[in-house]
This record gives sequence, C-alpha cells and structure tokens, in this order.
Amino acid sequence: MSRPLRVVGIGGTGRAGSTTERLVAAALDRAAAAGAQTTLFASADLDLPIYAPERPDRAPAARRLIAAVAASDAVVVASPGYHGGVSGLVKNALDYLEDLRGDTRSYLDGRAVGLIVCAHGAQAGGTTLTSLRSIVHALRGWPTPLGLTVNSAVPVELDAPGPPGEPSLGERLDLMVDQLLTFARVWPR
Repeated sequence: MSRPLRVVGIGGTGRAGSTTERLVAAALDRAAAAGAQTTLFASADLDLPIYAPERPDRAPAARRLIAAVAASDAVVVASPGYHGGVSGLVKNALDYLEDLRGDTRSYLDGRAVGLIVCAHGAQAGGTTLTSLRSIVHALRGWPTPLGLTVNSAVPVELDAPGPPGEPSLGERLDLMVDQLLTFARVWPR
C-alpha cells in the first residue's frame, strides 16, 4: 500500500482568519477527509523575509515551507486579488520555490496545483487567477482545470446555494479538490 498523498496549502493574507485563508483551509480539510496528509502555510507562516536568491541563509519558516513543498504531491495556492494581481505575501512565498530548482522534482514539477482567488468584487478575480496559472506553469506545476474565484464583497458561505443553475462554492471547492487528488494519485511518485 502506498503512503497517503501530501498536500500543502499556501495562502491567505496577513490577517489570520481571512476569507482567503478560510478557503485554503477548507480545501485542505476536504483533502484530509479523502485521506491526504495536509500542511497549511497561512498568515503568520507567510511573513517571510523578501526572497533573495543571492543570500543562502533562510529563515526557519522559509525552510519549513520549502521542505514541505519538496515532499508534497499536490499544492493549493490561495491569494487575495490585490489590484488585479497576486498579493506580495503569496508571491514572495512562491518565489522561495526557486530553492527547489536543483531537486529531483524541481519547483512544482509533477504536482497538481489547485488555485483560489478572493477579491472584493468580480473584476480582480479573473486577472489574479490568470496570473497564478502563469506562475504555476512557470514553476512546472499542473493547475487543476477548475480554479476558484470568489467575490468576497458578499458574505462567503461554503454551503450557501449558488446562483440558479450553478453549483455552490462548497461544490466547486469539492470539484477542485477532487481534480487535485485525482491527478496526484495517477502521477508517478
């Protein structure tokens, strides 16, 4: 029998309990319910020094992040949409993955990556999701077909029904996590 899948969540804002953090945690809860081992890096965990490739010393929190991603089978990245782009906090954490360039599985190679974007309004969600997809591709990861954009200008409830004819946020999150785990199970480890 093979080991459980390892799923790392990266995301949130500097404010503990933000909508973005709650959604990446909910994705990890769903992955754990399906038997995965999960690790969350959010709010204070992401308060890392600005990534500087020329400086070899890494803060303990940065070393934990890099080691967890290196050992992972899949990753969930969640960012607020700030002015149509990825937050500096999340982008800086992703920049640290440059330290995996020399690994057997460099960067996010062979890993499914689920993406979540929360924005105050609808416009920033799409552009931020596109940016995250581009970053994941540059890191050799495989974004799930479904990426979530969430308008945090209205109350965000996982179990609230979606618009007529559309799935709820919880159902969309379930589908994204299912895609994430399905890919991770079939990719050779």
